Amino acid sequence: MPRQAVCGGGAPTVRRAPVAPWSCVSQAASMDRTPETSVLPILVTGAAGSVGAVGRSVVEGLRRRGLPVRAMVRRDDERAEALRATGAEVVVGDLTRAGDVVDALAGCGRVYFGMGVSAQYLEAAVTVAAVTRAYGSLEVFVNMSQLTVSEMDLTSTSESVQQRQQWLVEQILGWSGLPVVQIRPTVFMENPLFRVGFSSIAKYGSIRLPFGRAKTSPVAAGDVAAVVEEILADPAPHVGRIYELTGPRSEDAAAMAAEVSAALGRQVDYIDVPLQEWIDDDLRPLGLPDHVFQHISTMARLHAENRYDRKADGVEQVIGRPPSGVADYVRENPGLFSP
Repeated sequence: MPRQAVCGGGAPTVRRAPVAPWSCVSQAASMDRTPETSVLPILVTGAAGSVGAVGRSVVEGLRRRGLPVRAMVRRDDERAEALRATGAEVVVGDLTRAGDVVDALAGCGRVYFGMGVSAQYLEAAVTVAAVTRAYGSLEVFVNMSQLTVSEMDLTSTSESVQQRQQWLVEQILGWSGLPVVQIRPTVFMENPLFRVGFSSIAKYGSIRLPFGRAKTSPVAAGDVAAVVEEILADPAPHVGRIYELTGPRSEDAAAMAAEVSAALGRQVDYIDVPLQEWIDDDLRPLGLPDHVFQHISTMARLHAENRYDRKADGVEQVIGRPPSGVADYVRENPGLFSP
């Protein structure tokens, strides 16, 4: 999208920064305070959604609250049209291009940074952090990280490239002076790791995963989105906090299969598949990009090493209710489990 800069136009007054022409904002970024609310627009990146569509759900939730939202997407397609239908302003741009981020951010008061697993993640996150630091007028910067970060340090080597990049981004944001809230979900139930494991239920009546007897506590993307929405709607109590988000319990795959069985009303077993066999026969056929494939296969290995045996109360802390569990996910998505 070409940037058409115009001076004035009633844009909110913000502090000047030498690297960003904030006094001249793009026409696409000229949304002011609305009559029904004193809240400046909330910028939601990654709004078109990928795994679990957290960004899209955040946009929808904020709009239901009557809050002004600017949704940043990579492409102007049917997903962008669906966002416009909520009453959100949609801007098209690339998170790795500072100029696009400048345009998207102008006049906003709160930011959610979320991006799918991507080889460009680190560049995008640093670009957004640099632009928002120069902007200097945010109430909150909500960053979507992940729970494995809490177990990492400078010399960790067993995690995926994506996880290492997310650890680095947390360090950068910690140095930035921005009003950051870190969101650290564990693996999403909607992640390809579980999507592949659950897909065998419809075919064979069993969950195929390489977890052995290790435990895990997947979290529903809807719960993660609800946490982000609540923080963006009322950021003051949360600035500087880290919220770790898991499901309601940590359990092994056999116990998970029992939950699925109860929800479906039929027997579902767990089949423990050797890790390399699962990677070759179950994961590789998805044809994922190399960066994503390396991340998901690493998550499978870390599960087998019991690195996902975690239970945290971040969901209930923020939204006041317990997180959804595996059985809830099955009941809400019956088509995924039916032959």
